[in-house]
Formats: sequence, structure tokens, C-alpha cells
Amino acid sequence: MFLFTFVIKKLEYHWGDNRRYNSFSGWCKKRFGQRIQKVSINAGFSCPNRDGKISTGGCTFCNNEAFNPVSSYSEKGESVTSQINKGLLFLKERYKRAAMFVAYFQAYSNTYKSLDELKIVYSEALKHPDISGIVVGTRPDCIDVEKLKYLKELSKEYFVSIEYGVESCYDKTLNLINRGHDFQTSVKAIKQTSEMGIHTGAHFIIGLPGETKAEILNQIPVISELPLNSLKFHQLQIVKDTKIADQYLQNPKDFMFFELPEYVDFMVDIIERLNPSIAIERLSGEVPPRFNLGKRWGLIRSDQIIKMIEKRLEERNTWQGKLYNKEIVG
Repeated sequence: MFLFTFVIKKLEYHWGDNRRYNSFSGWCKKRFGQRIQKVSINAGFSCPNRDGKISTGGCTFCNNEAFNPVSSYSEKGESVTSQINKGLLFLKERYKRAAMFVAYFQAYSNTYKSLDELKIVYSEALKHPDISGIVVGTRPDCIDVEKLKYLKELSKEYFVSIEYGVESCYDKTLNLINRGHDFQTSVKAIKQTSEMGIHTGAHFIIGLPGETKAEILNQIPVISELPLNSLKFHQLQIVKDTKIADQYLQNPKDFMFFELPEYVDFMVDIIERLNPSIAIERLSGEVPPRFNLGKRWGLIRSDQIIKMIEKRLEERNTWQGKLYNKEIVG
């Protein structure tokens, strides 16, 4: 009698692993051999949508206090070096295997200073022996060619990523949330950044007021054709002390919120329409409960939602890009 042993190899997708979507963590492992951990920095930047250059009200959804790390190590007024040191203590304790760290300039618009000022801030972060690069969160109307040229030079030695808040492809929505720029401003910034060879990311909010499910899905072919390396998505959350919170309290029926199972299915709809070459860095967001006035999903965390989405991808036998360029929702 012969005993045969069969080894079943899991399906590997063209992004190089067997996850059903092109994860940013997988991208990092392929490029660097490990995950990247971000050390959040509040470097005291402002925003042209707050200081009067464009507006004084800011985006209707914005309250940066709600997005600070749970450890509260990134505090405005402390030096970049001090914040990095505190952040590393926190992250090395929380993520025991973490070995590669980048400084994440997160609060407000982190290219909204002169180039000389930016060089001072970024250089301080990159001088830290444990920091391997920078991720710069900013607005697409706060970048220019000279700043991009400088970041391109940095990217020859360090990992450099620019993450643009785009939020929506629809100008009607951008006007409604007082974004202060149109979608073509985002398109221009993304293309300029990509042409410089800089890692380019973007952020979108799912469920902004006035957008139907069909409209949200119809953004995905548009997003897919942008020269993006990575994307973040999260559900609309109503944060206290914002203009959108006032609007919600006055007219709650104007807002569409997803139940958790509905959101999981909808994100699968998005993923299977998305260009498979774009890495997905985030699929949902978390606002501390004390800030959240809108729909809540209990104490569930983002990593649990990812598992739910991956399970649903498997149940539906689908994957990122399965419907890429194949369907427009009517």
C-alpha cells in the first residue's frame, strides 16, 4: 500500500500573496521585509481652510483631536524628537516585533509652510536613528513643484509617502463639506507627485452626506485610474465639535449610516471594482467613543472589521479587481 501526501498550495494573487485584497502591510513586507509602524507627529501645522486663506471654518467633518493616537504622545508644542521618542516607547511596547518606524506627520496640512520650514521639520525627524522615512498627510492644494522636488530627493535615501485627503470625487460633495478645493485639484496633485516617483496615497470617506451607494461605487473606476500607490477608506463618523455634528443634530434624516454587516458587504463591492495594483492601507476608521455622535458599531476594532471583510470576500468568491473596469452602477 502506498501513502500519497498531497500538498495544496493556496491561490496566490498577482500582488504576491494569498490575501484576497492587495494589503498595504503585504506591500511593505515585499518591499522592506517587514511591516512599517507609523509614529504620529503633531508638528504644529495649520490649514488654509482654517486660518483664513481659504476659509476659517475648516472641513465640516474635521476635529483633529478625535484622530490623535490613543496614547496621546503626539502633542502640539513638543519637539518632533520628543514626540518620536514617546511614540517609540508606546509602539515598541504595543508591537513587540516592530522594527521599522516612520514619522507620520498627521495633524492638519503638513506641507502648509515654506520649503525652508519644511526642511527643518522633516530633517529633525529623519535624523532620529530609529526613523526610516516620513509619511506626510496634507491637502492637494498645499503642494507645489519645489516641495515635490525636495521630497523626491529625500525619497532617494528614505521612504517618503505623501497622503492626500481627497474624500470624494464629486465637487457637489466637496462643496457641501466645505473642502475648499475641487476634485481636479486632487487629480493634479496626485499626478504631479506620482510623476516625481514619490509614493502617493489618498484618503476617501464612505457615506458623505448626499452621496448614494451607486454614486460611491461609481467613484471607484475614477479612483482606479489615478496613479496611486495606496488608499485609505473609512466610514463617515460624526465627530463632536464639528459643523457636520451640528448639521446631524438638526437634520439626522439627511445622513445615511451603514449597519456593520451592510458596510462589510459594501466594502467588498468596492474592493472587487478597485484597480488591483493599488494597495489598501485602511478599510474602516475608529473615532474614540467620547467623540462619536453618529452610528456606532460597539467596541469592535478595525482589525476585526478587516477579518469580517476578508471572510466575506471568501464567501462571495471574489477579490480585489475581479470587476475592475467591468461595471458601472446605474
